Amino acid sequence: MGKSLIFLGVILIAAGILISIGGKIPFMGNLPGDIHFKSGNTEIYFPWVTCLLISFLGTIILNIFFRH
Repeated sequence: MGKSLIFLGVILIAAGILISIGGKIPFMGNLPGDIHFKSGNTEIYFPWVTCLLISFLGTIILNIFFRH
């Protein structure tokens, strides 16, 4: 239980750091394939390619640390 709480804490700290510096990384959220639609007062934005990139990098990092 203790190791799980420590791991969860590290993940939350890393997420907080990414959120706080996320706007300063120029290519995050502006990759080709991200959906951005604006019409009048309505704006829809979904960065699905950015989500795929973050998921891919996270999978690689977790596989490196938790390989048996």
